[in-house]
Amino acid sequence: MRRAVFLDRDGVINRAMVRQGKPYPPAGLEELEIVPGAGEALSQLKDRGFALIVVTNQPDVARGATSRATVEAINARLARDLPIDEFRVCYHDSADGCGCRKPKPGLLVDAARERGIDCSASFMVGDRWRDVEAGKAAGCTTIFVDYQYDERRPEGSDYTVGSLDEAVKIILATKEKQVKTVEQLKIKIFADGADKAGMLEMYRKPFVKGLTTNPTLMRKVGITDYRAFAKDILKEIPDRPISFEVFSDEFPEMERQAMEIASWGDNVYVKIPVTNTRREPSYDVIRNLAGKRVKLNITAMMTLTQVRDVVAALNPAVPSYVSVFAGRIADTGRDPVPLMAAAVEMLKVNPKAELIWASPRELLNIFQADSVGCQVITVTNDVLKKLSLVGMDLDEYSLDTVKMFRNDAVAAGFNL
Repeated sequence: MRRAVFLDRDGVINRAMVRQGKPYPPAGLEELEIVPGAGEALSQLKDRGFALIVVTNQPDVARGATSRATVEAINARLARDLPIDEFRVCYHDSADGCGCRKPKPGLLVDAARERGIDCSASFMVGDRWRDVEAGKAAGCTTIFVDYQYDERRPEGSDYTVGSLDEAVKIILATKEKQVKTVEQLKIKIFADGADKAGMLEMYRKPFVKGLTTNPTLMRKVGITDYRAFAKDILKEIPDRPISFEVFSDEFPEMERQAMEIASWGDNVYVKIPVTNTRREPSYDVIRNLAGKRVKLNITAMMTLTQVRDVVAALNPAVPSYVSVFAGRIADTGRDPVPLMAAAVEMLKVNPKAELIWASPRELLNIFQADSVGCQVITVTNDVLKKLSLVGMDLDEYSLDTVKMFRNDAVAAGFNL
């Protein structure tokens, strides 16, 4: 789960134009002056692992006093010279009633959702009351840079400083909040596997709330009798959700298999692929089975269009899972976090449908999925075995790694 420092723009990373005691943005590049030492200070935050996100109100665009192009040109110059990850801008005026204009927290909350940021472990640095209020509303620690403007002052900021450099020193000196424990996570962890011994081992763990399997995993462990394996597992695991997948490529047979699988137990969810191998969507099959009140787990999805159409086909009165393969999306070089956050929103029209973050590649994915609001994540045993590392002191982990390299070199008998 990432931490961020949210920064106001004018007055924090670049000089504000102060006239009659009130701050204004630079009128153009000719007035732009980066705060002395900002580059070095922000680089220290980047080195510590913080995302750096500028969140700025620019109402002069709505008022006709400046152009959007001017704002974007200033942002581009700042992005060139400073290690900023992203600029988020509200161009509205107060009367527009938007959710992104500070003191409302929209800019911060949207960035946190899309980037998997934990606002409770993050900071908001600003020089006006609106910045502090927005940071507080988002759940961030707030730092007010006080330039003694002739205007309303913020109430209840966590820190008050005289410069960006002082703010950065406070952030660097603040102890990083403890990583969430498994017990603190809202997301449900489902074990993904087909080895009976491994599945039963995970079943005995109280934090494992369900199980899934698929034909590929079954084949890897040498299972040849699908029905016998499934019924044997269900005798041992009768009281937690468990998903078994159809394997036909023809829709009528797929539907028949689904009805048989569903008959094996009340805790059974039937996995239906979003398409067959000929790219034909399975929405009609999903709709038919959902109409018969079969509990479904729609699998192998990777696009928001698929999510939208699957949700439309499901029965809102019947529990179901919508399984998006975030790990495979990441394998293509795409960040799955924004897509998964959008999928969470899509599922809100069907409260009985739960979003699964499927095929995770690392333990961090559990915390990312929890942060964006996924209800379930399916995790293989090899990833689950890393849970003992959660919250481990990184200096100690570094030392353990050095010892591992040393011990293996000695055991191998290397010499030069």
